[in-house]
Amino acid sequence: MFQHGDLRLLILALIAEGPRHGYEIIREIEARLGGAYAPSPGVVYPTLTMLEELGLVTAQATEGNKRQYTVTEAGTANLAENRATVDAIFARIAEAGGGGDFSPRIVRAMANLRFALKLRMGRGGLDEPQASRIAAALDAAAAEIERS
Repeated sequence: MFQHGDLRLLILALIAEGPRHGYEIIREIEARLGGAYAPSPGVVYPTLTMLEELGLVTAQATEGNKRQYTVTEAGTANLAENRATVDAIFARIAEAGGGGDFSPRIVRAMANLRFALKLRMGRGGLDEPQASRIAAALDAAAAEIERS
């Protein structure tokens, strides 16, 4: 979805739409992608710090430890210089979040299934009844998908 530097520009563009907290940025990206992807705080917050250090955004403390970010004139100029890239990023997001052949909800559900299986298998071996129940659930899901 994102090439090198795209997430930085996306975050800057979202802040330019209106002041935001880091968590709001994460949720906005997730919403625009139909729930298929949400950047981790471990990616977003360092990016916000970098944008602040570059002088592209400013941060103001709000309630608690929250910081609200606002775009600066330099940030607005940076977005203008990169308008074609920003427009392409938003176009990809709109296409991915819009459904069609690509359904973010299905991608998310597949990732949830993979993760659940990985967690269960990480707890140790399965006895025969457990393995049978898991296989039956997976077979039932496959049959339902084929009927859809």
